[in-house]
Amino acid sequence: MPFICDIPAKPTQLQDDDVIRITRWDFEPGAVTGMHRHGWPYFVVMLTDGNLRAEVDGVVQDRPMTAGTTYSRPAGVEHDIQNGSDHPIAFVEIEVKRPDLLVMDKA
Repeated sequence: MPFICDIPAKPTQLQDDDVIRITRWDFEPGAVTGMHRHGWPYFVVMLTDGNLRAEVDGVVQDRPMTAGTTYSRPAGVEHDIQNGSDHPIAFVEIEVKRPDLLVMDKA
């Protein structure tokens, strides 16, 4: 069951093409993404310190994180994310649509 909250997290698309989607998520205290499932593997990079509260399969876990920390998940996990902090938080989410086409700049 998703978190009960009427404050939506605010997504801002930074890039979205055939290979990758990069989204900045900003959360007021208590804000949620809403229950969703990613179709691609993804990475999260915290921009602020804060407590990410995740609900997966009806289990809620708090994950205190600091700015600059990261985590990743495979495609297909259904979840809801909530800001469990008493201050705004933000992170960048990087979804890899086509890992086989991802080219890294060597500069």
